[in-house]
Amino acid sequence: MMNPVDAEREQEFSKAKQLLTDILQSEKIVKELEEEEANPDPRLVYGKAPTLWLLIVQRLLGGISLKEAVKSLLEEHMDLLPQDNRRVEEGTLSTNSSAYSKARQSIDLEVVKRFCNIVCNFLAHRAGPAFLGQRVFILDGTTITLPPTKELKEKFPPAQNQLGESVWPVAMLLVAHELTTGCAMVPQINAMYGPENSSEAKQATVAIASLPSASIVLADSGFGIFQVVWNCKKYRKNFLFRLTKQRFKMLQKQANLVEEDEGYKTYHLTWTPSDYERRTNPELPADASVEVFMHQITLPNGEELLLVTDLQVDALSAGQLYHRRYDVEFDIRDLKVTMDTESIRAKSYQTVMKELYGSIIAFNIVTQFRRQAAKLINIAPRKLSFTGVWLVFQYELLRPKFDSYEASQTAYQRALINASRELLPQRKGQRNYPRVAHPRRAKSTKFQKEQAKEKAKAKKDQPPIHPPPG
Repeated sequence: MMNPVDAEREQEFSKAKQLLTDILQSEKIVKELEEEEANPDPRLVYGKAPTLWLLIVQRLLGGISLKEAVKSLLEEHMDLLPQDNRRVEEGTLSTNSSAYSKARQSIDLEVVKRFCNIVCNFLAHRAGPAFLGQRVFILDGTTITLPPTKELKEKFPPAQNQLGESVWPVAMLLVAHELTTGCAMVPQINAMYGPENSSEAKQATVAIASLPSASIVLADSGFGIFQVVWNCKKYRKNFLFRLTKQRFKMLQKQANLVEEDEGYKTYHLTWTPSDYERRTNPELPADASVEVFMHQITLPNGEELLLVTDLQVDALSAGQLYHRRYDVEFDIRDLKVTMDTESIRAKSYQTVMKELYGSIIAFNIVTQFRRQAAKLINIAPRKLSFTGVWLVFQYELLRPKFDSYEASQTAYQRALINASRELLPQRKGQRNYPRVAHPRRAKSTKFQKEQAKEKAKAKKDQPPIHPPPG
């Protein structure tokens, strides 16, 4: 006999909401998908709940078109739509995507961003300790190119050289991924070029401030500068960064050697900003300084790993932790390439940002599902293939239609078992591939034709120039 709790769930069963509840394990988050209006317009089909869900589903299904997303909603998630709507009741809703397109444009960007923040923060706080009883977050930057519309070119100017301006608007993203699970925090998104461009150091300031307490920040040499180190101290986050050879040699002159053994040296330093750093960062207080340890580690291939940290750990432990920094490369690949986030179709700034936030939520849903699958067989989540787990999620949970709570629970448990079998192969040694540039968007004359039309129209609208009299 069904217990009262399950009976209530059966009565209120909604596949989409139940799926989020099972994955995120939080009914509070799922309630954020509910309509917020006290008296919603019954004529409005695409309110906040279905619009947010479709933004997420588009990325969960690999960047499907708007029409495909609407078709998925009508076939598998009708429970998200207002049941007192006449067309919903009669089943006469069209698969035309124009209404959903308007809903994407009209939903407030802050609503999407807030929901993204809620999901990301919830998962980040649930992550277990990874090092010295603290969570570890890996910072790294990446870029994506966008459709060359006039609005996006103004917000994210393309690169320029001596030959002029390139075609694609370029957005710079700074991502913070939790070490053990790979879950992502809300990225910092800014222009890479133009008068209002940003830098990794500026983006890192905002990212570090938003990380949960008791966190360690892990990053490469691009972040191993005083400005970022100072902000870690300011926001009470520990850090472990790589240093460039030039910066290490400069700091080494002022440091004291405190430990030396075969293969490594450790120095202690009170790091203060240089005159140049003070000029470029006038907000630094006069007494700004950070107590750090620098580790110089000789690797098996003869190269040196140069690290700076405020953690009181030996050089070998610091080196082992830093080795995990390369995990973020796979996370970025899965977000950009595997889930095809780098091919966003939106043409306006607001919709691009909404799609990016929806993509981050989708990525985190898959990483959380992978985490639950890994827990079944007691292994680290990263030992399961992201792509394999994602495909199990799509074909066993997202695409099928479930008519009852009991059926959804049976399918969910079966999907977790199947996802736990998506093990990455055990290799004898670490593979080493040279970094390569991923191909950008396919070239097309579509945008050049549109620009030519705009120029022709502007020329036509100009008032005629009359020659001076006489």
